[in-house]
Amino acid sequence: MVVLTRNVVVFGETGVGKSSVINLMAGQEIAHISPDSHRCTLHWTEYQVTFENGNRYKVFDTVGLTNPRLQTGDYLTAFSNAYGLINTLKERGGVNLLLFCIRGGVVSATMQSSYMLFFEFLCKKKVPLALVVLNLEREVRMEDWYTRNMGHLEKHNIRSVGHACITAANHLDGRHRDKYEESRSILRRVVEAHCTASMEGLTDGQGWFASSISRLVEYVVGHPKKTDSDDIIEFLTKRCGITKEVAQQVVSEIS
Repeated sequence: MVVLTRNVVVFGETGVGKSSVINLMAGQEIAHISPDSHRCTLHWTEYQVTFENGNRYKVFDTVGLTNPRLQTGDYLTAFSNAYGLINTLKERGGVNLLLFCIRGGVVSATMQSSYMLFFEFLCKKKVPLALVVLNLEREVRMEDWYTRNMGHLEKHNIRSVGHACITAANHLDGRHRDKYEESRSILRRVVEAHCTASMEGLTDGQGWFASSISRLVEYVVGHPKKTDSDDIIEFLTKRCGITKEVAQQVVSEIS
């Protein structure tokens, strides 16, 4: 019997704990947790995860597209890498599930920005998205966070097919350690429940890329100055491998 491998993309703000979520899901430390936020922000990493029941997943730790410390060029690099991941997965069966990681606390506009950029801009709302709420080890019942914050999530238009209220902090003791083990079961149940058949038609070629990246640059850094046009065209042609005509289309749309 052939066991299908599902593709799961993990995203969220830089430093939110995406690597810790992957380790929790895997049941072992396979993702390196690095303090080098710049490196982690701009690139994605692939991991193989197999559950005890034999279900297999390719899990992708992705870019943080809303890091305020990034300059315009770094935003373009981060976005092109995210685009490269999504486009690569289209050729490998598509994306089965998005896991959107946020910190347990106040629902913020920054969370909304991360959600919009990845779910709406990159994935065009065509992939099931589950919310993973972290840092909840001090809650009496971790699920209580979601009950209290459902209205705030709706207010910020953050919608999901399911959610996991958890802690991914390892090396805890006492009842907090019990919550870490409980969190693994919660996270795996959510993944198994919502990892659906891969979506179709995620990207529409380079024209889609031009439109998406132009909207991204306008969204996160505003309209660039005309003197930036040549730099953007050079970046898109040399770093992203798209044609000069498409690069000029990007500049035209964001000028």
